[in-house]
Amino acid sequence: MRVTKFRRVALVAATLGLGLAEGFATRTPKLSLSSVVQCAAISSSGSNSVADLRKEYSKQGLLEAELPLDPHEIFQLWFDEACNAKVLEPNAMCLSTCKDNIPSARYVLLKAHDKRGYVWYTNYNSRKSGDLLANPHASLTFWWGDLERSIRIEGKVEKVSDAESDEYFNSRPRSSQIGAWTSNQSSKIESREALEAQEVAVVARFEQMEKIPRPPHWGGWRLVPSRIEFWKGRESRLHDRIVFERKQDGSDAWSKVQRLQP
Repeated sequence: MRVTKFRRVALVAATLGLGLAEGFATRTPKLSLSSVVQCAAISSSGSNSVADLRKEYSKQGLLEAELPLDPHEIFQLWFDEACNAKVLEPNAMCLSTCKDNIPSARYVLLKAHDKRGYVWYTNYNSRKSGDLLANPHASLTFWWGDLERSIRIEGKVEKVSDAESDEYFNSRPRSSQIGAWTSNQSSKIESREALEAQEVAVVARFEQMEKIPRPPHWGGWRLVPSRIEFWKGRESRLHDRIVFERKQDGSDAWSKVQRLQP
């Protein structure tokens, strides 16, 4: 029986590109064994319903009295713990925008953060940038499933300074710098071969240059937070939700922490 069950789990793991042996390394995304077991259980029962996928969260939660008064301090703590737990791309965040009352979401990578806000870099001619130019309000969502944690951040956006964009661009690998010049992000292209041809042309253009300049259409955005919510999974779906909101008095102070029902 044990062998049969393990084979079922192993089959699902193989389908997902996972290695079950301890220390086995692959280039595929890291998924928890509990997720694999859930999928295996559904597969063996003959059910194809995603409604059968569920996870019971832990008792460990959030207590207001134990939290710092500054939400950025909590963010820093949680982010560091996500990095230490080797969560896959802990700086990945879902950026949600809204233009003409039509929402749009995509994942970007956090590249800087401090009390001023949360920064990512992109093409200023992309769809996401067009949305932000039309409506400079957005939200960011982090999901660290291995830690049963999520953070939602809402606020206004602004472009970072040219100096900040230059500094980050100059720190990137040359191949990434080439990519920023190559892609007309969000524009249609007829084939993969056409995209690769653009790359060849850019490589040739900068071949004799030791330092590649930052494209004028490429740079950073900063979300200046007005609301930050911390979520921790709890038993029986009675999750913890703690929210901070910026005071409306023109200062940088945060209002008293509030607990929301799950």
